[in-house]
Amino acid sequence: MIRRSAVWPAVLLLGWFLIDPGGRGIALAQFGPAGVTDGLAPVAKGAMRAVVNISSSRTVRGSRSAPPSPFFSDPFFRFFFEGPEMVPRRERSLGSGVIVTPDGTVLTNSHVVAGADEIRLTLPDRRELEARLVGADPRTDVAVLKLAGTGFPTVPLGDSDRVEVAEVVLAIGNPFGLGQTVTMGIVSAVGRANIGIADYEDFIQTDAAINPGNSGGALVNVRGELIGINTAIATESGGATGIGFAVLVNMARQVMEQLVKHGRVRRAFIGLTMQDLTPALARGLALGEAQGAVVVDVVARSPAARAGIRRGDVIVAFDDKPVSDAGHLRNVVATASPGARVRLTVRRAGREQTMDVVLEELAEPEPVRAAPSAPPGSLGISVVDLTPELTRRLGLPRVEPGVVVIKIEPGSLADEVGLRAGDVIHEINRQPVRSPRDFRDAVDRAKGKSLALLVNRRGVMAYVVIERAG
Repeated sequence: MIRRSAVWPAVLLLGWFLIDPGGRGIALAQFGPAGVTDGLAPVAKGAMRAVVNISSSRTVRGSRSAPPSPFFSDPFFRFFFEGPEMVPRRERSLGSGVIVTPDGTVLTNSHVVAGADEIRLTLPDRRELEARLVGADPRTDVAVLKLAGTGFPTVPLGDSDRVEVAEVVLAIGNPFGLGQTVTMGIVSAVGRANIGIADYEDFIQTDAAINPGNSGGALVNVRGELIGINTAIATESGGATGIGFAVLVNMARQVMEQLVKHGRVRRAFIGLTMQDLTPALARGLALGEAQGAVVVDVVARSPAARAGIRRGDVIVAFDDKPVSDAGHLRNVVATASPGARVRLTVRRAGREQTMDVVLEELAEPEPVRAAPSAPPGSLGISVVDLTPELTRRLGLPRVEPGVVVIKIEPGSLADEVGLRAGDVIHEINRQPVRSPRDFRDAVDRAKGKSLALLVNRRGVMAYVVIERAG
C-alpha cells in the first residue's frame, strides 16, 4: 500500500497476501458480485472461461515473536536488519490471471507472483495446474506464466488505444479468494499516470468494483475483448471505492511478447530527464503553449546529447505524433525499439525544429524470477554499473563512483547481513569500486577474508561487514 498523504486515498495493489505459517486458515468476508444485464451475460460467460485463480507461495524470513526490543527499533540497526530471531515462514498470495493463447500463456501482475517458488492456477472447470514463470517486469507490473498443454480457452486481445471514456466494461477476477466474480462499470478515465504503482504508468481508470485478489484479472469490453489487466485500487478502507486501475492490454501485449522472445524486456534509452510543461512553467520560461515535455537535464554522451537536444527544449512530438506530457514521452521512448532512428519535434526559443535521434538500449536488471538458495558461505551479490539513469532512479543526490546491487541470493552471506537490491557499493576494504570488474577484483584480493563495504541506501551511507571463514 502506498500512502499519498494524510488526506489522499492510498493506492492498493490488488494481490492479496495471506501469512499463515501455522496452516490455520483465515476467515474471509463474504461480498457478493454485482449483477450484469442479460445482454452482457454471454460476454461475461465467454471471458470467465479464460480467467484463472492464482495461488503463489514463497519462503520469507520474519521475526519469531512480536514486538522487538528497543535495541532493534534503532533506525541504524533497522537500516540493515529485519529484526531479531529471523526464521523462515511461508507467505501466500492470491490473485487472478488471464489465458491469452490456446497453448497456455497467462497474463497477470508481477506483484502477484514476485519471488514465488510455487505457482498454482485453478481453472474455471476446477482443474488445478502448476504454472511456470516465463518472466516478470516490475516496471509495468506485468508477468507472464505458462501452463503445460494445449486447447485452453482464451480471451481475445483488444486494442486499448481505442478505449473511450464512458465505455461499458466488465471486471473479472478472484476477489477475497471467493472465486470468479464479475462486476460492471464504465471507463472513468484513460491515460492515468503518476500514481506510484509502477515505473511506466498509462492506466485505464474504471468504477467497476474490484477488490484485493482481483490483481491480474481481466477488464473486458462489451465485445468480450481484453482491454486491460486489473492492477490496483485507490482506497482508504482496503476495499473497492469506485476507483480502480488496469494496465493497458497493448502495453501488456508488448511486455509479453518480449518476455516470451527474449526472456526480458528490451527498452530504448534516450538520455533525458523531463518534466511536464505546466501553464505556470510555460509562462515562467516564456514558452507559449503548455503542451509537451520540457527537458531539465541531458545525460552526457547519450543519444539526446549527440542529437543536440539542450536543457530548456520542449519536445512536442515523437515521430510526428503529439507528446502530451513527460510521462507520455517516457512511455513512448520505452516502447520504441533500441537502435531505431526517431524524429523529435522540439520547440526552442519560440521556433520548432526537428532532430533525428538514434535510440540505445536501456540497461536494466534482469526480470524477476524465482531464485534458488545460494550455497552455504557464498557471497551472493550481483552488481551492475552505476549510470546517471540509475542514480536518478534510485533518488541519489549526485553521481558518485560505485556499483548497484541488482540481485542478492537467498541464504547467501550478503543476504544474512541485510544487503538488498538497489544498494550502491562505493568501497570494499577502503578501495574505491567504480565498476563490476573493480568489485570482482576487490573481492578476489580479500582472499576469503572479511569484506568491509561502504554502502549507500537511498542517500544514507553506512559500512557493512561480511565475515567469511578462512
